Amino acid sequence: MLNPATEETVAVVPAATRDDVDAAVARAAAAQRGWAAAAPADRARLLRRFAAVVDGHIEELAQLEVREAGHTIGNARWEAGNVRDLLDFAAGGVERLAGRQIPVAGGIDVTFLEPLGVIGVIAPWNFPMPIAAWGLAPALAAGNAVILKPAETTPLTALRLAELALEAGIPEHLFQVLPGRGDVAGDALVEHPGVAKIVFTGSTRVGKQIMAKCADRVKRVTLELGGKSPNIVFADADLEAAAAAAPMAFLDNSGQDCCARTRILVQRSAYDRFLELVAPGIAAVAVGDPLDEKTQMGPLISRTQLDRVRSFVTDDLTAIRGTAPEGPGFWYPPTLVTDVDPTAPVAAEEVFGPVAVVLPFEDEEDAVRLANATEYGLSGSLWTRDIGRALRVSRAVAAGNLSVNSHSSVRYWTPFGGYKQSGLGRELGPDALTAFTETKNVFISTEA
Repeated sequence: MLNPATEETVAVVPAATRDDVDAAVARAAAAQRGWAAAAPADRARLLRRFAAVVDGHIEELAQLEVREAGHTIGNARWEAGNVRDLLDFAAGGVERLAGRQIPVAGGIDVTFLEPLGVIGVIAPWNFPMPIAAWGLAPALAAGNAVILKPAETTPLTALRLAELALEAGIPEHLFQVLPGRGDVAGDALVEHPGVAKIVFTGSTRVGKQIMAKCADRVKRVTLELGGKSPNIVFADADLEAAAAAAPMAFLDNSGQDCCARTRILVQRSAYDRFLELVAPGIAAVAVGDPLDEKTQMGPLISRTQLDRVRSFVTDDLTAIRGTAPEGPGFWYPPTLVTDVDPTAPVAAEEVFGPVAVVLPFEDEEDAVRLANATEYGLSGSLWTRDIGRALRVSRAVAAGNLSVNSHSSVRYWTPFGGYKQSGLGRELGPDALTAFTETKNVFISTEA
């Protein structure tokens, strides 16, 4: 593992084998039976204790995230805090995980929401802590055991969370972390008959492979995959506010965010003015040492990712650019590509770096056409002062998470997920726990 800002070795972590996965699943299954039988109040109490222990280690977890992922220290603190909040939120759902009584003739009918068993969570490197917790927290709350496979480049925070879980009193083997290669440990989790569900966040290409492997066993999956999200700016919008918010909407986490607003669509009559307003903002983004409190954008995760981003921004493209450090580290400057064909790779494919394109549109119909002209449908924003337009366009854009006059996509108390090839299922929100349960229906005859 390398520190993305310095290219120095941070740690060497042994990789799990298929035998390790087999043993972990056996341990998890045994632990899960006791956990499912525990009183709901006891499960909730332990999850809240886990949240409290995480809260006491926010700075430690954040520092680990900076070293292994290159995140800015402010973002890393938020991510650690999000793990705490997700555990608290999930704990609050334990005692509300209720079935229903359904009116029927000749008796009563009730449903029970029962845990699935062992859950495999395969987490990405772009947000290692919070996205792991998206699966971990509700799955535990619903009475399941969890085996977490972190990304090869970012296992340290996951391993530390497992230690903190034990410190909080979470039963041994209920939450295990298995670092390792995706094609070894990841595949073993996906293919294991003792794993009831896979939760995966990552590329659409790998998500399809996981879905195909799960199909052979009719294994449940939740997939949060790629994105190419639009940021639609109408001429009647507050252009100053829209332009001020646009840079960090695609530069946060160095653009390594499937919700990044990387296609900025601006109504033609406001296009030139928008470019005038947005250019200084891109130039002003502070790119540098992730531990500096003033830094807004850090490095990319790896040399491989840096090379991928560079391949999209070819020499023939016109772009507004910011600055980035030179020397060691995987640095790339903030880049907004202008005067580009909407079908060009940089405009149509997920770059997963600090690169966006800006495209003009004519009217509402044209804006919706451009917004939907992608295989993805994860997130997006629109800027307008017309509430009727905001509602019309929000309903017309094929995406799972939209915000008006804002770029806020993710809240742990609201559902999150994508349309089209951006994923399958929903995470977070009030129904998060039910995604880790099976509904059992029981009819009780009252006839003599």
